Amino acid sequence: MSALAPLGIPIFRALWIAALISNIGSWMQTVGAQWFMVEHHAPPLLIALVQTATAAPVLLLGIPAGVLGEFLNRRTLLMWVQGFQVAISGTLVALTATGDMTPYLLLSLTLLLGAASAVQLPAYGALANEIVPRAYVPNAASLSSISVNLARAIGPAIAGLLISGLGVAFVFTLNVVSFAVFLIILVFWRQYRPEPHLSEPFLDASRAGMRYVANARVVRRIYVRLGLFVLPGSALYALLPLIATDRLRLGSIGYGVLLAGLGVGSIAAAFYIPKFRDAVGPNRAVLISSALFGAGTVGVALSPTIYLTIPILAVVGAAWIGAIATLNGAVQSFLPAWVRTRGLSIYQMVLFGATAVGAALSGSIAGWLGAVLTCLLAGIAVLIVAITQLLWPLLVTDDLRRSAVKLPLADDVVNAEIGDTTETLVSVRFDVADADRDRFLAQMALVELSRRRTGARSWALYDDREHPGILVEAFRVGSWQEHLNQHAERLTEYDDDVIRTACDIAKSFEVTHLLRTQTPRPVRPPRPGQTARS
Repeated sequence: MSALAPLGIPIFRALWIAALISNIGSWMQTVGAQWFMVEHHAPPLLIALVQTATAAPVLLLGIPAGVLGEFLNRRTLLMWVQGFQVAISGTLVALTATGDMTPYLLLSLTLLLGAASAVQLPAYGALANEIVPRAYVPNAASLSSISVNLARAIGPAIAGLLISGLGVAFVFTLNVVSFAVFLIILVFWRQYRPEPHLSEPFLDASRAGMRYVANARVVRRIYVRLGLFVLPGSALYALLPLIATDRLRLGSIGYGVLLAGLGVGSIAAAFYIPKFRDAVGPNRAVLISSALFGAGTVGVALSPTIYLTIPILAVVGAAWIGAIATLNGAVQSFLPAWVRTRGLSIYQMVLFGATAVGAALSGSIAGWLGAVLTCLLAGIAVLIVAITQLLWPLLVTDDLRRSAVKLPLADDVVNAEIGDTTETLVSVRFDVADADRDRFLAQMALVELSRRRTGARSWALYDDREHPGILVEAFRVGSWQEHLNQHAERLTEYDDDVIRTACDIAKSFEVTHLLRTQTPRPVRPPRPGQTARS
């Protein structure tokens, strides 16, 4: 299958191009903001905080954004977000053009744009999976990731070249246009029909998403690997303006040329990364890309001339996309449909959170050690992170079946008059032969992870003292509706196999559902001299 196959679907192609244009505008705005800070002689920390202001809102809004994107109409949500971004970026243009912009006001408006982006990213990521066939999902995920990272390279390059001739305000104006293009595509796309979802209370849905990630080893490993790479890797992007001015003695045109070098590498990688990933596998793709990025960051710090720095930055741009796109594609193809948007929101929290922390940290260290030495140390840190993957690789997921499975419940249980919000305790009584006990216990370790991923808030396995050979599994879910959701949409084929294997090992099993009773609060007797309340 061609890596570009999803682009053959008209609506995916239109949204992908619109998102690319919008992301390019966002990165142009980021570079324009950074150069505005440079022109106004802001300290290194304030310059680095431009990236932090863009990324930090994801830490605060990531989980709520995932829940909103999961249960609201994603097209409508994206339209409101794009409209908000048009308004804020228009305000930014007006203030800059009139000379009323200040560094701190610029950071505040950048923070608002970052908040809108935090709401948009998980909804858009999950939307792509709704409009392509399942077989196209990994490549669609890679294309979406490539779009973001291409914009990260192309946008700054264009901005750097335009700032010297047309000024920062013009670059900010192009950002308004980029948001408007995406909004227009969404307005005229009226064929969208959202996937049906079982309703969940907001807080319960938020907890379910976090609970899934906490108990999904594959997803957890991807997110840790992402954070370890991005935290030191973001230093290069945050400090490149200072390296351009302080070490290479360049102006805005020279800075734009450096960013163009990043763009060339990123564009080349966009076409070859899917084939490269398929040829060497996700683990080696992330390992090689991380090592190249770390080595390139060291090279940028040590390079004495722009002519050597440009080809190094091309390698760095390709390596960044190689690592990020591979990790993004891996998590999107693994997450089940019921929690995909919430899982992606946590991915974005890790990505942007590590970017925000890395940019702020590198800016602080640069104020003490200088941008060049800080960049050198960051590159060494990325190389160390790459080496750790030899000892702690990504988990293989090729044999894990991800399609949802609906498990039946007895009609009298489903149709019982039970409050949807009633806390539920499910117990499963297994009769296990002594010869099968060890095999059963090993299988139940996998069952525990499955229960917790799909909603269990607590889980335990007990021996029945009065009946040797009887083991009782007990797990608690927040509500009866959540337990019904477990049966209706949350279990994958892999979960089904895990649970059925445990049942097959046992000689027999019996399921019981217990609902928490709301006992009345005791009434305190009146104190002496106090009249009892009616």
